[in-house]
Amino acid sequence: MTDMKPSILVTRAIFPDVIERLAQYFDVDDNQEDLVLDSGALRERLAGKVGVLANAADRIDGELVGALPQLRAVCNMAVGYNNLDLPALTAAGIVATNTPDVLTETTADFGWALLMATARRVTEGEHYLRAGKWERWSYDMLVGMDVQGSTLGILGMGRIGQGLARRAAGFDMQVLYHNRSQLPDDVERSLNARYVSKAELLQQSDHLILVLPYSVESHHAIGAAEIAQMKPTATLINLARGGIVDDAALAAALRARKIFAAGLDVFEGEPSVHPDLLTVPNVVLTPHIASASEKTRRAMANLAADNLIAALDVGPQAGKPPTVVNPEVMARRR
Repeated sequence: MTDMKPSILVTRAIFPDVIERLAQYFDVDDNQEDLVLDSGALRERLAGKVGVLANAADRIDGELVGALPQLRAVCNMAVGYNNLDLPALTAAGIVATNTPDVLTETTADFGWALLMATARRVTEGEHYLRAGKWERWSYDMLVGMDVQGSTLGILGMGRIGQGLARRAAGFDMQVLYHNRSQLPDDVERSLNARYVSKAELLQQSDHLILVLPYSVESHHAIGAAEIAQMKPTATLINLARGGIVDDAALAAALRARKIFAAGLDVFEGEPSVHPDLLTVPNVVLTPHIASASEKTRRAMANLAADNLIAALDVGPQAGKPPTVVNPEVMARRR
């Protein structure tokens, strides 16, 4: 008689071959029908499970953790983990992991696409054409803002921010950044980037890209007061997390033309979008797809699976999950 495999939950649909990998080690409760699990459904499906492969929309809070004494690993298929109550997980001895690095370049690519589309009014242009409004050429039709030779501001200079800075070199841009801590001199030189205060960043940037992690401290880091410090010709790109920008204040500023335009891949309360953002023309809106290339999403899913397998002490890396965000839990297990 064979031993029963430990049971895990995969909260959303993922690549079938990843499910097959996990099934080598676990009894997998999958969700290939891709139903959105609310808090009650998530709690019900997690009952009796020792691990979960989650995504950034799954809220694993202290109340849920307290109801699941058997849970040992929560593995996010995302680089961010603000959906996890990390102190509660750590106190309960539950390993938490994320999927950094594998999405850096793809996300930076998309940030550049969003910047270009915003500065050059690509979305407005397509809507204009589809509506049958393009009848003749005119010198001021849909004129936008140059990217080449302009000043790029980066708020949050981690892996993705540095990827954006590298791309700026091809456009002969001046790169300014603000971060919780200044980068070493040699890294700044390699990126041709200069550290400035947040106020200077807001005031001097022609294009400001947000790539900082979400936290209580960064909630509404960009609101009405910050937008008021920006150039009226500036663009604002949010590639990071919803809640870093006050979406209501941004919509009002866009309507009043206090800045030129915005490009947003993330939103407060997503997948809901603030209704005022849907009625202003000078904003490019995309549904949180910055990491959405097949190669990258496969890499994210496989890294999340690697983490779950190792965190639950099976597989070739047993006991050594690659990207732990609360390593003290693993240290206590040894």
